[in-house]
Amino acid sequence: MSLDYSAVPKMPDGRTAAEQILTIESTVSQVVRVPMGNGGHMTWHVWDDGTNKPILLLFHGGSGSWIHWIRNVLPLSQHFAVYAADLPGLGDSDPPDDVNDVWSVTHCVEHAMKELLPKDKQFAITGFSFGGMIAGHIATLFEDRLRKIVFVGAGGLKATRKPGPKLHKLLPDMPPETLAAEARRNLEILMLHDPKNVDGVAIHMQILNTTRAKTRSRQMGQAFRLSEVLPRVKAPYTGIWGEFDSTTYPHIQERIDLFRALRPDFEMNVIPGAGHWVAYEAAEAFNEVLIDKLTP
Repeated sequence: MSLDYSAVPKMPDGRTAAEQILTIESTVSQVVRVPMGNGGHMTWHVWDDGTNKPILLLFHGGSGSWIHWIRNVLPLSQHFAVYAADLPGLGDSDPPDDVNDVWSVTHCVEHAMKELLPKDKQFAITGFSFGGMIAGHIATLFEDRLRKIVFVGAGGLKATRKPGPKLHKLLPDMPPETLAAEARRNLEILMLHDPKNVDGVAIHMQILNTTRAKTRSRQMGQAFRLSEVLPRVKAPYTGIWGEFDSTTYPHIQERIDLFRALRPDFEMNVIPGAGHWVAYEAAEAFNEVLIDKLTP
């Protein structure tokens, strides 16, 4: 069943959210579908001008896709060769063998990375939410090539989370007004701190990504899988969090203590006024911090 986006607000310039997304997507160097070892393929959007810039992998959040980085890929591509993944079972990528198992996802990503990336170069990873959990697992498989991880509102940590309203499931057969309203509600609860920042692109993204998601990222996060693997991560890592991240606030110090127990020099970079999807809600500040932390 095709999705009806007719109730999604247009952009200030009159374009639809889909047209805005396509404008950014049209700037890619290439969109590639890479074998991931189980018969399926993993989709990557690549911004690489061939000038030998440092490689940066972007891993999006749960029930997401590369669109989680839509306000970041162009500024970042001025400094890095950007590889924005659709993680297995999400976005345009095929599912892993087990959509409930983080290692099944990880091994598909590992296989795709070995197919896609230059074998003689190191790389950094920035992982948002569920993508941070996958970054931590990937780190144990590429110890000699991974130069740094930036965890962004990372999921899978064994730490206190303030209870909040339950998200509503988005269904393709909902009336368009209901679909857009429920997507907005979920974004306001989980992703963005200020309701005024929920725009058409965010709503379109939420509808598109969550209605096609197959991998059960939330279940993996609730099992604290990042905390489980983090003691084995040898690469340096740092953090970027929104001040009002719904998965963390008001318990951010607990996360800092958790990281510093393993890595005493861990730095938490908190961006004021932003929520969980800090890379979107405070894109300019986020891009500046990320570029600074990853510049060799």
